[in-house]
Amino acid sequence: MTAKVAVLGFLRFPAERMDELRPHLQEVVRATYEHDGCIAYDVGEDPFQPGLVRFTELWPDQESLQRHGRAPHMEPWRAAVRSCGVLERKFTAYEISGARAL
Repeated sequence: MTAKVAVLGFLRFPAERMDELRPHLQEVVRATYEHDGCIAYDVGEDPFQPGLVRFTELWPDQESLQRHGRAPHMEPWRAAVRSCGVLERKFTAYEISGARAL
């Protein structure tokens, strides 16, 4: 499947809340792979900035990304993000016009 949309972003939390956040993060990643039709949905904690979680997503089209935003598992994730004290959020979607292997 060819990716047509890439999303790059991050969420920043108080570092001391990360243990509380991780189970919710694991669940949203699992559910996204299982239900939302993503090509890739990768997350990682930044090793140099405690509390910073980076997201890299690849989607087959804009419609799939929009459905992901409305998926049933997203509201519990959003509630967990709020309850864990999110400090900053930034996500940007990019249309992919072409790709080549490096």
